[in-house]
Amino acid sequence: MAGTNRMVILTGASRGMGRALAVALLKRDGTRLLTLSRRPDAALESETHGAGTTLEQWALDLAQPAAAAQRLEDWLQAQDGAPVSEVVLVNNAALLTPPGPVEGVDADQLSAALRVGLEAPVLLTRAFLRATGPWGVARKVLNISSGLGRRAMAASAPYCAVKAGLDHFTRALALDETLKPMGARVVSLAPGVIDTDMQVQLRGADPARFPDRERFVQLRAQGQLDSPEGAAAKLLAYLERPDFGAQPVADVRDA
Repeated sequence: MAGTNRMVILTGASRGMGRALAVALLKRDGTRLLTLSRRPDAALESETHGAGTTLEQWALDLAQPAAAAQRLEDWLQAQDGAPVSEVVLVNNAALLTPPGPVEGVDADQLSAALRVGLEAPVLLTRAFLRATGPWGVARKVLNISSGLGRRAMAASAPYCAVKAGLDHFTRALALDETLKPMGARVVSLAPGVIDTDMQVQLRGADPARFPDRERFVQLRAQGQLDSPEGAAAKLLAYLERPDFGAQPVADVRDA
């Protein structure tokens, strides 16, 4: 993301690491940031903006991903890509289900988590690629994954499935993009273990339903959790690497 006149589309920017990403991006010069979240964050407007940096926030329910993707595609097609040196899509949004066996998860809640975590990134990526292809500029897709997409954990089947699906979608997408003259560079990146609402939920889970609870209690007690701000800085540094996309599935801790 070196240089100026970059456009970044970021989902899930209202809390946790997503909000930290938004704040960090707003401090950089020449960034046009569009956020997609269930609720706009009025406090983001007061954050320090870099020179030439702008913020636009959309209130969207990504559990209705087809409508969200169509709105994004229409908006991108209406933009003038000429002044843009780089355009980036960051699929960060996720919706958690309570820890426990899948049969105990409410069906509507489960469906929404799968839509937000996997269907929405796939549809938003499609919209992004379709609309920005004619621009002739550098394009990147960063999907925020998890180590649980690569290593299963009891009582977390929906989250594991979403992240594993996101990883494999990215692998296949990378193969498609390498066949294009100016294909996008894509990465599904695990950000490490971060002190977010997910960690609070895991530490507070019923041990009878979540056998790994104590491990997450100890991660916090031993100071092994990264802050949202620290994780955001590492993600943005990875995004700026000259070899971004060389490994379509990666972990920021291996950078």
